[in-house]
Amino acid sequence: MRLKLLACKVLQREISLLIAHCEYFVDVTYIRQDLHNTPYLLNKALQDEIDKLDKGDDKYTCPEPFDAILLGYGLCSNAVSGLKSAAHLLVIPKAHDCITFLLGSREAYNQHFQDNPGTYWYSTGWVENTKSPSKKRLEEIRAEYLEIYGEENAQYLMEMEHNWVKDYHTAGFINWSEIKSDTARTFTKDCAQSLQWDYKQFEGRTGYLEDFLNARWDSKYFLLLQPGETAEQSYDVEVIKVKS
Repeated sequence: MRLKLLACKVLQREISLLIAHCEYFVDVTYIRQDLHNTPYLLNKALQDEIDKLDKGDDKYTCPEPFDAILLGYGLCSNAVSGLKSAAHLLVIPKAHDCITFLLGSREAYNQHFQDNPGTYWYSTGWVENTKSPSKKRLEEIRAEYLEIYGEENAQYLMEMEHNWVKDYHTAGFINWSEIKSDTARTFTKDCAQSLQWDYKQFEGRTGYLEDFLNARWDSKYFLLLQPGETAEQSYDVEVIKVKS
């Protein structure tokens, strides 16, 4: 089986680790993380990649056709809703976001969010590919606001920026023992200190991503869209479903 994976770049380390041990061939295209800030642009970027695969535009790198396209995304602010392939099976995890992949299962995700409210999640990939909440990030935002809006407006906007920070009290670092993460872990601890949050480490698990990449697609945890079918949010434990 030959699989094409379109995935968020924050998962690059974890996916790279796992595909080396996959039973099947997995070809990966990573999409930059900042598209999450504008979900409709992320949706468009993913649909453009799917359309290219449907048209066979990938043949210069992969001469054989793919058996399925995998989306390394959860619902992600509804960015996967409306996506479809005209020619391929499309496989989407029934998850809210990539934290489910990092924690190892949907059950672990739900339990951690129940037991640890007010946690902002960090991982090695998140630290490397995003502007995670930190003292440095807040200073950069303030500098941007000062340049564009002036002192008074910048102060007001920074107060608004701090409002969402107040909703959190813990910096939760998801650690995969198989991945070297000392730098990212130290960064997260520093962020927690500067933001006056607690720091807590959580041990991640490979199970969900392993099942995904090895075509163990239990319908409880993965949505399989046949050519022409479209995904939409389900507003229940399944997270996404085939659009009726």
